[in-house]
Amino acid sequence: MKSFLACMLLALSLGAEAQKRPAMVFLTAGQSNTDRRVSNKDLPRRIREEGYRHCLWSYGSGHLAPGNGDFEPFRPRVAQPGDSQRWGYDAVLYYCIDQNAAEDFYVIKESVGGTALDTACRSTGGMYWNASPAFLSSTAAAGRGGRSLLKAFTEHIGACIDKRLSRLEEGYEIKALFWHQGESDQEAAGRYGENLKALVRHVRNYLVEKTGDRRYARLPVVCGTFARESQGRSEQIVEALEALSEEDADFHVVDAGDASLLPDRLHFDARGAELLGRRMFGKLKETGIIEERQSLRHSPAP
Repeated sequence: MKSFLACMLLALSLGAEAQKRPAMVFLTAGQSNTDRRVSNKDLPRRIREEGYRHCLWSYGSGHLAPGNGDFEPFRPRVAQPGDSQRWGYDAVLYYCIDQNAAEDFYVIKESVGGTALDTACRSTGGMYWNASPAFLSSTAAAGRGGRSLLKAFTEHIGACIDKRLSRLEEGYEIKALFWHQGESDQEAAGRYGENLKALVRHVRNYLVEKTGDRRYARLPVVCGTFARESQGRSEQIVEALEALSEEDADFHVVDAGDASLLPDRLHFDARGAELLGRRMFGKLKETGIIEERQSLRHSPAP
């Protein structure tokens, strides 16, 4: 009897602790492999059957689908007129987080295929992720008639904070930025490291200023690399990512060199996207960005 009562008290205590825990928030950004290019027909069967219980997201995609700060239950889709039913590595990543979660979590995503960091490179719609003060001061956010995807992203984040996150009774904590981009920057590969460093610094500074929370000056970044067979892979860019991880203890690189690709030799196929999504989730656990719960039903592949 005493043992039963002790278990009941422990369960009640854990339940109260879970209610007080701030809601997890994740940021996701990048180009086409982040934007999603795998047909929903090829989504892993387990994910199709079980779905997402806790994942809410707010999705922006340049001028096609500007982020407005509203959240909805997550379902894999992309802002591609007439061809929206597609998924990528992040759909698997959110599934793994969802399986590990006991309460709702939030995703703020901004992605556009074919977009570059460096303004000397070709980029879809003339939109760029560039974080230089000169570029940012010269244009408005994509979706507002401008060319800055970074402004679109931070304005999207701000709208999500103002309209929903700041009103959560339990509060919220932005846990990490997921990033996969670089194929469009091959012509400026030598500047990729500095360009990405500036973007990360800009996002971190924005969050500190927006929230007043100095912890976001060290917001973790989890970044995937490219398949070795990809025509968009640049060894110089991969080396720049590795150099950033050595310089910045909160910048984490996940290798996708052995990921498989669609016939275009650029975008991950279903197996490749699942591999990267599960490895990124593994990085979240390995680094302590999230805690693993005993209720996790499906462990990620190494």
